[in-house]
Amino acid sequence: MAAADFELGLNSFGEVATDGDRVLSDAETVRLLVDEARLAESAGLDVFSVGEHYREGHNDSATPVLLAAVATATERIRLGTSVTVLSTNDPVRLYHEFSTLDAVSDGRAQIVLGRASATESFPLFGYDLADYERLFEEKLDLFLRLQQDEPVTWSGTVRSPLTGQRLHPLMQPGGIPTWIGVGGSPNSVIRAARHGLPLMLAIIGGRPQRFAGHVDLYTRALEQFGHTLQPIGQHSLGLVADTDEEAVETWWRYWQPVVAALAAERGFYKPDRARYEAEIDHGALFVGSPETVAQKIATVARDLRLSRFDLKYDIMHLPREARARTIQLLGSEVAPRVRELLAKEPNHV
Repeated sequence: MAAADFELGLNSFGEVATDGDRVLSDAETVRLLVDEARLAESAGLDVFSVGEHYREGHNDSATPVLLAAVATATERIRLGTSVTVLSTNDPVRLYHEFSTLDAVSDGRAQIVLGRASATESFPLFGYDLADYERLFEEKLDLFLRLQQDEPVTWSGTVRSPLTGQRLHPLMQPGGIPTWIGVGGSPNSVIRAARHGLPLMLAIIGGRPQRFAGHVDLYTRALEQFGHTLQPIGQHSLGLVADTDEEAVETWWRYWQPVVAALAAERGFYKPDRARYEAEIDHGALFVGSPETVAQKIATVARDLRLSRFDLKYDIMHLPREARARTIQLLGSEVAPRVRELLAKEPNHV
């Protein structure tokens, strides 16, 4: 892939923003996301993606609806998901939602499918966590069949069978770009390769280069399954500001309470300043000035043979001005600088 084709995008989990001392309402945050997608397009970014969560302070529970609103407010930027929890979605309904989104957006829809690291959707929709693997495997098979076959005949154990079923609106031939999101499981890497699907690495802590073994496994498995090389992307958290100091101090103020809450809930390490600065220096936080962030993205792109990098730019109560500045700088300064750096080593992927 040529460096000029390297893609940079944004990921949002619909986290509530602030405006001065005021916390935005859920509805205001949803409308803000549409504005931010429009800003991302004007800044020259390639992809705007929204996650799927069912937690306090997150407003991304109806992702296809939100993306359809974004589609009507934009013209060029591609529209996708940070991760869609396939295990607790019905593949037929998901097909209808994304074929409609693809039609509304004139072919700009894509999707990242995952098994879920947060599991609130399982009890919410009446699924048993004991069926975690089976749900994802069978539903992935059906979702891909729906995109590739017309009409579809299918049977499994997780939903009623289909016999000669035709769905409308019909997707474009071959379906939409469908990625597999991976948080570290080698089995998920092999699953993506078996289906010949692009791989999205969710790297939210530690050195990104520790995923180099996953990339090697993926490329070997693609070859063994008889598939051509597929795109590899990375999802990580961060903030871009005019100076390193501003970025580091701003992100710390809002990242620290979020990670402290996760530490209490899931047994993560408690956030301290030393760990935080280490994550910025050589870990998975992409926080700094445009040059600092561009250098770090270019480094991991070379090391992991990436063709796409998505920055998860929102975090609970981050001011809307800081979110907007990240979007502006990522598109106008970071993206061209990353491509310039990668052009010096054209065989990075």
